[in-house]
Amino acid sequence: MDILAKLFGGQARVRIMRLFLLNDNCFDIDEIASRTRITKPNVRKELNILASLDFIKSKIITKTGSRGSKKKITTWCLNTDFRYLRPIKDLLIDPSLFIEEDLVQKFKPIGKIKLFIVSGVFLGNNDSRADILIVGDKIKKNILQQIIKSLESDIGKELNYVVFNSEEFKYRLDMYDKLVCDIIDLPHEKLIDNGQLSMYISKK
Repeated sequence: MDILAKLFGGQARVRIMRLFLLNDNCFDIDEIASRTRITKPNVRKELNILASLDFIKSKIITKTGSRGSKKKITTWCLNTDFRYLRPIKDLLIDPSLFIEEDLVQKFKPIGKIKLFIVSGVFLGNNDSRADILIVGDKIKKNILQQIIKSLESDIGKELNYVVFNSEEFKYRLDMYDKLVCDIIDLPHEKLIDNGQLSMYISKK
C-alpha cells in the first residue's frame, strides 16, 4: 500500500478513494473521517482534490435531527461516469494487495492463532459470508476489534469476521454449521494453519 500511497498522493487519499469505490453510499464529512480515521481538515482537503478531478461529486441532502429539526448537509458520492474509474478500481481494489501487506503480522498481538482463513474482499469474492475466520484459544478480542477497525480504514470497507476457540470450531464442523461450511467450501486462503485443525476439516 506504500506504493499506492506514493502514486496517489498519500495514504489518506487512498483510503478515501477505496471508501467510495467499495461502497454505493454517499457520505458526509463526519462519516468519511470516522470510517477512514482521517482528521476532518485532511478529509476536506482530499475531497476538494478528488472533486476537482471529477472522481466524486457533491450531493445536498436533508437530514432530520433527533428532535425533528431538519437541516441540509453536503454529502459526497462516487462519480460513476468518471473516465478512469475501471482502471483505478482495478489498481486500488486489487485483493492481492490486502494480503501482501503482511496481514498475519498485524494480527499477532491478539494471541496464538491456530487457523487464519481469509476470503471475501481478500480474494475478490463477493459471495463469501465472511472476510476473515480466526480460530484460536484465549484470543484478545478487544485488541482484535482495534486491528479490524484499523484494517477497515485501510481497505475502505466494513469487514465480516468470525472468531472461534478450537472446541467451538470443531463442534460447528461436527454440526455442519452453515456459516463455517460456506466459508470452507467457497474459495479461501489459509494464512495460518497449525495442521491439526486442517486434518480435522479434511475428515469432514
